[in-house]
Amino acid sequence: MSIFDKFYQAFFASQRYLLYLEGLGITLAITACSIVLGTVLGIVASLMKLSEWKIGRLKLPQLIATVYIDVIRGTPVMVQLLIMYMVVFTSPSTSKVFVSIMAFGINSGAYIAEIIRAGIMAVDPGQMEAGRSLGLSKGQTMQHIILPQAVKNILPTYANEFIVLIKETAVVGYIGLQDLTKMSSTITSRTYEAMMPLLIIAAIYLMLTMGLSRLFGWMERRLRRSDRG
Repeated sequence: MSIFDKFYQAFFASQRYLLYLEGLGITLAITACSIVLGTVLGIVASLMKLSEWKIGRLKLPQLIATVYIDVIRGTPVMVQLLIMYMVVFTSPSTSKVFVSIMAFGINSGAYIAEIIRAGIMAVDPGQMEAGRSLGLSKGQTMQHIILPQAVKNILPTYANEFIVLIKETAVVGYIGLQDLTKMSSTITSRTYEAMMPLLIIAAIYLMLTMGLSRLFGWMERRLRRSDRG
């Protein structure tokens, strides 16, 4: 069988391209929702880690954020997914997509927290003093002056986290989700040929990551031009 015949069997025969589209939809849904959840958690955790608020001598918010970040970054994402599926959400009625979003969102939040913290710390400390001298509170200065500058600092690293997250979601097949990667196994079981389905999903992942890289690169250039303007 020629390579073109193998491609036809793996992609077009019996409308198998619909299986790839179905798997791609699940992968994108999990990734998009996870990055939103991770961003929210990351902002909260980064601000907690930078907080100087104390209970006695204990900086409780900073301690909580540090434990969260260290534990999540120090354990494999697949283990976290299995814990979320087999230990936390044990009800059969719980959506596997929801479980995946929670696992990857919490995982991504720990990495985004450090990205945001580094971006905030890269802003000149004098910006906080300038904001306070204008009559803004510490929170208002952070919101209106520090964070907008931090966003420009973190965009390339944040984009990389988004791209990494897309590829990490490939492990959701371990809990029985028919994502893009798992669909290749489904198609292989029908065609008895593994190479072409794997090459097809590899090409799809490559197009996704390259597209996102170009999108974030365009956004970064726009931000730089707005600074010069």
